[in-house]
Amino acid sequence: MASGAALAGSARPLSGADADPAQISFTPCGGALIATERGTNSISSYTIDEHGYAQGPTTIKSSGQTPYGFGLTKDGSLIVSEAFGGAMGAAAASSYAVSGTGGLTMVSGSVGNTRSEVCWVALTNDDRFAYVTNFGDGTVSCYEITADRSLRLHEPVAGSNRQGEKGLRDEAISGDGRYLYAIHADAQKLCGWAVGQDGQLTPVGEFEGVPGTVAGLAAS
Repeated sequence: MASGAALAGSARPLSGADADPAQISFTPCGGALIATERGTNSISSYTIDEHGYAQGPTTIKSSGQTPYGFGLTKDGSLIVSEAFGGAMGAAAASSYAVSGTGGLTMVSGSVGNTRSEVCWVALTNDDRFAYVTNFGDGTVSCYEITADRSLRLHEPVAGSNRQGEKGLRDEAISGDGRYLYAIHADAQKLCGWAVGQDGQLTPVGEFEGVPGTVAGLAAS
């Protein structure tokens, strides 16, 4: 089989035609695949066999409405942002334990951050903190991931760009864990913060010239 070729018969459904998926990713060990479904307020998981074929899905209801972005810790925790349909002040996040075969067990139900229209999730390299971007008011919230995998709101506004104005979306942490970057698509900018040991964010600048059609962000 050619490198990069699709596996024959490998297409798998989500939980329904109205799933409206937001993000999909393999678990760190590669044994499962997880997808958030905005349309059904659900999270679906698939077991991956030794040949790369997915089995499933197994679907659970999300703790909160409109599950969106997520991050996976090295020890098998799933941190999911919840947009609650974009309702003002309703943004939240929840956490789940993930088994080796993709089974999901809720740990923390919805933990609100008082912001609006939460989008993506980025985890620090030591898996101690999770950052979520809040598109509705241009802020970044910080959650602490505790030893028992539960979530605690650390800072409702850890970082911002023109707080109160819409814009911050996709985000990523640099490979060395020192910086967090987020796209402000409306302003066509890339915003950056230094990541402190206790989760605090310190602005390091804004970089102009991002195309208005930008979607997605990766940092090395």
